[in-house]
Amino acid sequence: MPYTLDLSGKVAVVTGGVRGVGLGISRAFLDAGAEVIAVARRRPDGLPPGLGFASLDVRDATAVRDFVEGLDRLDVVVNNAGGTPYLPAADGDPRTHAKIIELNLVAPLLVARAANAVMQRGEGGSIIMIGSVSGVRPSPGTAAYGAAKAGLDNLTRSLAVEWAPKVRVNAVTLGMVRTERSHLHYGDEAGIAAVERTVPLGRLADPDDAGAACVFLASDLAGYVSGSALLLHGGGERPAFLDAANADHPSAHRENR
Repeated sequence: MPYTLDLSGKVAVVTGGVRGVGLGISRAFLDAGAEVIAVARRRPDGLPPGLGFASLDVRDATAVRDFVEGLDRLDVVVNNAGGTPYLPAADGDPRTHAKIIELNLVAPLLVARAANAVMQRGEGGSIIMIGSVSGVRPSPGTAAYGAAKAGLDNLTRSLAVEWAPKVRVNAVTLGMVRTERSHLHYGDEAGIAAVERTVPLGRLADPDDAGAACVFLASDLAGYVSGSALLLHGGGERPAFLDAANADHPSAHRENR
C-alpha cells in the first residue's frame, strides 16, 4: 500500500491551535494539505492564510459536542489546549488546582469523546494528545499539571484499546519548547541559551517540531501506531548525578570493563 504524508481532503481540528505549540501544529497540517480548524476561546489577530477558526471552551461538554457534531467531516483531532501557571501544590486556592486538571485532562477527554462518536460513524480517524515530560518525571511547582499529563498518558492508552480499530489514539510527549512565552519560564536570551545547553540536541524544540510529529501520527505512515507516546524532548535531560558526582568517570568506566 502507498504511504504518504499528504493529508489532502482530511479535516483536522487543533485545540488551542492559534499560538505557540498549537499554531505550529496547525501550520503543519495546513502544509500537509489538510483543512484545519483551530479552536480557542478568543480569536487572535493575524491567523495564517487558510486556517479556519472556531470559538470554543473545551471544558464545556455541551459546546464541544455541538461543535463536533456540526462539522461536515472530521478525520483528525489534536488535543493541544492546556497549560499551567507556576503554583506549588501547597499554595493557592484548591479550585485553581482543580481547574488546571480540568483543562489538561478532563477537557481532552470531552473533546476525544465527541470526536470518537463522529469518527466511529464515518471512516474512522486519529486522535492525538499533547502530553508533557512533566507527566513522566517530578513536576515541582506544577504538580497538578504534571498529574494531569500523567493521567493523559494513561487515557491515551486506554482509549486506543476502547476505540480500536476505527480510531487510533496516540500522544506526543513534549519536552521544552521555544515559543513566544519562553521568557516566562526561562528568562532572557541568556537564560534560554543556558537551558538549551542542558538538552542533548543543543536546542529547545520548535512548535514546528511538534507539528511534524502530529502530522506523522495522523498519516498513513503511522497506520499501525496506536496507544503510543512519541517522546519529543531532544534526547531528554542530563541526569543530575553526573554533575554532582566527583568520581573520575573515564577511569571508573575502564575499571568496570
